[in-house]
Amino acid sequence: MKILPLFAGIAALVICSCVPNTPEQRILKNISVYTALPAKHQELVKRGELARGMSPDAVFIAWGMPTERYQGMNGGEITERWDYTRNRPVYSNQVGFGFGQGFGVGPGFGYGPGCGRGFGGGLNALYMVPDVTYIPQRSATVLFKKNKVDSWERIQ
Repeated sequence: MKILPLFAGIAALVICSCVPNTPEQRILKNISVYTALPAKHQELVKRGELARGMSPDAVFIAWGMPTERYQGMNGGEITERWDYTRNRPVYSNQVGFGFGQGFGVGPGFGYGPGCGRGFGGGLNALYMVPDVTYIPQRSATVLFKKNKVDSWERIQ
């Protein structure tokens, strides 16, 4: 009966891993960082919104960890770009052919009394199965100049 608690623990971990990561959860995990933000930024972060001049810490609490981070140079200033991606579904149909019964064992067909091997069936069915593939798609970008938000954009 020790197996049952193990399966219950695994099930709980799977369920918890499916919980979305929200600004409220990130605030609770980073309360000292959140309280150090200006009051105006705290209100925006709670709603998952950004404003020009925000710090990377504020953006992290509002939108979470970026999928990719890039460093660059623009007009002699060091820039950093955070990209966020989401998985976009692409729907298609898989087409294939079905085969009849394959190998079997039966009386009177084979090498010994009462049993044998044979091959039966053949191409007898065309089938189509719906399929979903997920591809990453950039959903948002934040551009920092001098370690502060300069601009951002999101897919609507």
